[in-house]
Amino acid sequence: MPIVVVVIIRSIISFFFLLLLVKLIGKQQVSQLTYFDYVVGITIGSIASTLSVQVNENTWATITGMIVWALLAIILAFIGLKSTLFRKVVEGVPEIIIQNGKIDNNILSRNQLSIEDLMSMLRTKDVFNINDVEFAVLEQNGKLSVLLKSQKQPLTPQDMNIPTQYVGLPTNLIMDGCVNMEALRSVNLSKACLEHHLKKEKIMNVEDIFLAQLDTQGNLFIDMKDNKTTYTISIKE
Repeated sequence: MPIVVVVIIRSIISFFFLLLLVKLIGKQQVSQLTYFDYVVGITIGSIASTLSVQVNENTWATITGMIVWALLAIILAFIGLKSTLFRKVVEGVPEIIIQNGKIDNNILSRNQLSIEDLMSMLRTKDVFNINDVEFAVLEQNGKLSVLLKSQKQPLTPQDMNIPTQYVGLPTNLIMDGCVNMEALRSVNLSKACLEHHLKKEKIMNVEDIFLAQLDTQGNLFIDMKDNKTTYTISIKE
């Protein structure tokens, strides 16, 4: 069998086996991955790539290695759910790196962070003055959580005693020219009623709409497929 065909077959096996293992390990947002999770994922992916292109390697031995790494990740995650101490040992704990505007140099050194690294992380949080920071916490995943001093926090409607309306998730009624009938039913709107509102804006063909989204205030936002035309229609009864 030609070597190219062998690589193609092994790549297909590796791809779908890796997909299966990822599903078994479970969903987790990339932004919440700890460094340990990241290393485990890289290792499993590396083993999968070995299965794909290293044709001299035994297929079943490589698959077994992937299974063992995936099972270890699953077992450790399960133990971590049951044991707080174990979770702290494996994933680490959040550390207060700034308190009352004062930087903890020991935590900086322990995590091999320079002051430039810290300032860069603060700027991603729109903070340019350390004196504005009440607390900054270095999370297990390496991200920085920042609490500004009360005088530096933005005003909210509650601070001003301003009443606000409920704002929920918008509903996508049309996506890429296709009407979502289930979404229409969820907002008690018929297709005929939707088309009526569209025709008032001279939109005669639903297929010309890239996205139509209804918010909880009864405003229908429409983005046309021509990449330049948008509408906002009030469909309040």
